[in-house]
Amino acid sequence: MGSSDFVDPYLDPATGILKNLVGASAQAELDRIEGDLVPIRALRLAVEPPKPTGDLAELRAIHRFLFSPIYGWAGELRTVDIRKNVEGSGYFVPVSMIERAAGFATDELRADDYLRGMDRTTFITRLAHHYDQFNYIHPFREGNGRTQRWMWDRIARQAGWRLGWIGVTGAVNDAASRAAAEECDLNPLITMLDRVVVPL
Repeated sequence: MGSSDFVDPYLDPATGILKNLVGASAQAELDRIEGDLVPIRALRLAVEPPKPTGDLAELRAIHRFLFSPIYGWAGELRTVDIRKNVEGSGYFVPVSMIERAAGFATDELRADDYLRGMDRTTFITRLAHHYDQFNYIHPFREGNGRTQRWMWDRIARQAGWRLGWIGVTGAVNDAASRAAAEECDLNPLITMLDRVVVPL
């Protein structure tokens, strides 16, 4: 979000938070509503999952289902360049490159046969690589992590593994993801995933 004159079209100028469909006017209120609604939507999504394509189309379908009660742009690719709200953090893939980068990441995942037939160590190492590739794309203005976790949960199950995310905080995930994206260091992601991968 380059110039100081930039106005983020996703933000409500009156409240400074993301424009939403639930009438939230403060960040804490929006966080609470998301925290209530999204897990329930995720349970419903497990009953009626989107087509398992392991690509941007699947991510968009997941995001649309999880967030459509909250955001009018759910499932739509972001139209602004973004980064984590942490000092020194780098930007994610530019808007103009989202679809191309997603195509490349999908081709790599497909070449790995969607992580099937791997022993645990190989599975974790390759999952860390693909997790980093898709996370760096960050195709949505908000809700990328929860959307991607749902897709990785499905891919892991089909490969014979389960991802137990309980105990992995947002701060740990963000730090591991930044190390991978900005320092080309997958070790924190591998360490994080080693804590969550268990046999199905």
